[in-house]
Amino acid sequence: MERLGKISVWLLLLLCPCLAGAQEPTKAFDAKETVLGHIGDSYEWHIASFGGHDLHVSLPVIVHSPASGWHCFSSEHLREGGEYEGLRVAAEGEHKGKIVERQADGSDLRPLDLSITKTVMGLFINSLLLLVLVLGTARWYKKRKVDSPAPRGFVGLMEILVSSLVDGLIKPCIGENYRRFVPYLLTVFCFILLNNLMGLIPIFPGGANVTGNIAVALVLAFASFLAINLFGSRAYWKEVFWPDVPAWLKVPVPLIPLIEFVGVLTKPFALMIRLFANMMAGHAVILSLTCVIFVTVEMGMAINSSMTVVSVLFSVFMNCLELLVAFLQAYVFTLLSAVFIGLAQEHKAPEKA
Repeated sequence: MERLGKISVWLLLLLCPCLAGAQEPTKAFDAKETVLGHIGDSYEWHIASFGGHDLHVSLPVIVHSPASGWHCFSSEHLREGGEYEGLRVAAEGEHKGKIVERQADGSDLRPLDLSITKTVMGLFINSLLLLVLVLGTARWYKKRKVDSPAPRGFVGLMEILVSSLVDGLIKPCIGENYRRFVPYLLTVFCFILLNNLMGLIPIFPGGANVTGNIAVALVLAFASFLAINLFGSRAYWKEVFWPDVPAWLKVPVPLIPLIEFVGVLTKPFALMIRLFANMMAGHAVILSLTCVIFVTVEMGMAINSSMTVVSVLFSVFMNCLELLVAFLQAYVFTLLSAVFIGLAQEHKAPEKA
């Protein structure tokens, strides 16, 4: 219990500055704005607020407008509703939170946006970290001698993880052709797991909701879609367009082939929604529980103190649960991808005794 109390205090100290925001004392705390602001993407990386001053990292804005051409500048120029080179961040409307350009007729034009946003920056940081970890492990094996003892520490952990994934998941699901898909599936697992774990760290460079972004989940699902269908056997495509069912279910109305083809598209869609929804929901729950502390400030010291204790305890529980979910979602995405890839492969019939 004493250790749990210490963890709760440290969690509260870490989360409170990140969520407090640069708000005036007289301004009511907007829990919805805070939660959506931390889950969503932004053109700057807000770290904390101290004494009414923001500690943040301004990110590069790179946009191309059909009217005024290319623009490249720091997002510092667009803070607090500022306008720079005719561009601003929309405060409302269909382009809320996105960069727009005011036209001569008063309408807003959404330019081509290639900016390095918080999610993109988090993606770069996490990818670089993943490269360092993986290449560091590979370097140990490259220098390893034949009579060297078994690896320890992080390298040993990576060996156990890779061996268990290959022998316990990838090989059984795909079959004899599993080796060609091992690099992709291991990359997907490590990438998702690292991004999930980094998203649980409330301070910079953690906290970016990378896997909870629908665009990132879409790209990962599309990669699995290509791996499934580009390497699918002729038997797989035969089952899609000419399955072994009565002919009246295939001609003149291709009922079953149409259902099978829809199944080809729904597999990556299920992968995308499962990863996106679970990670986004986890972040939203943790942030909502933390916001309870600030929402109850005006209800008196007794209520605020009691709700603070409840909020911290539930936040600790949810963070522990999210650690499990972070691993589970990476495992499930890899497992389903391996199963779908295995179903698209041609397997030899077992020999009769």
